[in-house]
Amino acid sequence: QVQLVESGGGLVQVGGSLRLSCVASGDTICISTMGWYRQAPGKQRELLAAISSEHVTHYADSVKGRFTISRDNARDTVYLQMNSLKPEDTAVYYCRADDTRVQHMCVPGAGTNYWGQGTQVTVSS
Repeated sequence: QVQLVESGGGLVQVGGSLRLSCVASGDTICISTMGWYRQAPGKQRELLAAISSEHVTHYADSVKGRFTISRDNARDTVYLQMNSLKPEDTAVYYCRADDTRVQHMCVPGAGTNYWGQGTQVTVSS
C-alpha cells in the first residue's frame, strides 16, 4: 500500500506562483511514474504533468512553459511548481503514483495506482 499526501495549495492572485508537494509513504520501492492532475467543478480530471523514476517528464499543452514537475526519489516526493497562474487554473490538484509491485517483485507495466486526497488551488482575478 502507498499513501500520498499533497500540500501547498491555496489562494493566489493572477500571475502568482505556487509550489505543490506530494509525499509518498508506505511501500514505495516499486513506485515508477508519478503525476499531477487537476479537476475543476463540472469538468473531468485532467493530466497536467508526469515524471518517471528516471526524471523523464511529460506536460499537457495547457501548462507547458508555466508548470514544472520535479521529483526527489530519496524523499519519495514529487513537486509541481506553478507559475503565471490564471483563473482557469483553479481546481483541486491531485497527485498520482503508479505502483508496479506484483507480489514480491516490481513488474514494469503492472500493478496499480494510488491517488492523494487533493489540494485546492484558487486563482483570483
